[in-house]
Amino acid sequence: MEKGPLFGIKVLELSNVLAGPSVGVALAELGATVIKVENLLTQGDVTRTWKLPTEDSETDISGYFSCINWGKKSISLDLNKQEGLELIYKLTEVSDIVLVSYKPGDAEKLRVNYNTLKARNNRLIYVHLTGYGLKNPRAGYDAIIQAESGFTYMNGEPDGKPVKMPVALMDILAGHQLKEAILLALLNREKNGNGQYIETSLIKSGVASLANQATNWLVGNNVPQRMGSDHPNIVPYGTIFYSKDKKPIVLAIGSDKHFADLCKVLGKSELAKDSNYSTNFVRVKNRDELNILIQNLIEQFYRDQLLDELSKKNVPAGGVYDMKEVFELPEIQELIMESETTGGIPIKGLRTIAFSMDGKTKFAEISAPPHYGEHTQQILKDFLGYSNDKINELMENQVIYVRNKSK
Repeated sequence: MEKGPLFGIKVLELSNVLAGPSVGVALAELGATVIKVENLLTQGDVTRTWKLPTEDSETDISGYFSCINWGKKSISLDLNKQEGLELIYKLTEVSDIVLVSYKPGDAEKLRVNYNTLKARNNRLIYVHLTGYGLKNPRAGYDAIIQAESGFTYMNGEPDGKPVKMPVALMDILAGHQLKEAILLALLNREKNGNGQYIETSLIKSGVASLANQATNWLVGNNVPQRMGSDHPNIVPYGTIFYSKDKKPIVLAIGSDKHFADLCKVLGKSELAKDSNYSTNFVRVKNRDELNILIQNLIEQFYRDQLLDELSKKNVPAGGVYDMKEVFELPEIQELIMESETTGGIPIKGLRTIAFSMDGKTKFAEISAPPHYGEHTQQILKDFLGYSNDKINELMENQVIYVRNKSK
């Protein structure tokens, strides 16, 4: 059984929804033990209830919840009760990393802030995600952060309204920032033995990822506008064209050579020598006319035929695939996970670690997403050495919830 490079690392996840748990699932894929703390008062992570109409209404594992909770152990407790808080403190003592996503000041109110937990474990790496940083108490929601970081304004067709992206990308970007920081903190701890406080916000993570759109403003003094799939600096790049069989394709013509080869495949080599289109600079100026010309040429080809010819000439192009087509790609098969939840219900998932080391992309065998409170008893026994009598007492006092309690 694969153990992964982070085998032996213990993570206490006090965050919910997407950004924080996306960090937890990545650490689990790398071999860490991740304990997901779920609120007894709210019956666990809210994403358990975020279901499509096509999903099973009876199970507590939604498609949304499953996307970032594979490989974790779920413990349910009431953090507002002193006995519940003591459980957090004791788990902190045996943990390496704590993930939190509290608004500024809330961790202090709950008494799970960095200084409090550090007093219990000086080697602790405390990872704090906020919406707007430590000085702004606003709660962070991806849709709002997309809007306020400029993404929504730029997204959409030129004559249309701003459009939110269909993935909570701000959460994902923040998760990547935190994963990088965690690995640095683990490296530093190996050198000096001390833990560390890590913080980032959704707004900073989003804006830091604006890349050329940010510098088009900072350097070029140009406010990026909605351009559909077009690229402001390169033509044709990102533009959607339709083939003879009405299937969408996208081009990514990043050089003049690419453009010349594209024209050759399309049977219009002279277009690459036209003074209006021969360089990227003039293609950007004349994008509208050029896009019409290219569309007229592409619609004479069937999609698969054209993509095959472009591939032979190393011209960057691809189909615009729906999710079914995406998961038919051979390159994606190794990212798909299949398992069974407790109770024997089959479930599929997607690995979030997409890099390889020594040819391996699957670093650790991980279990299906946990049911709410599925591992409460196991965690209290294995990590804290609690007896059945003590666990029963905590249950009777409504400090914890245990799913399928064993004798």
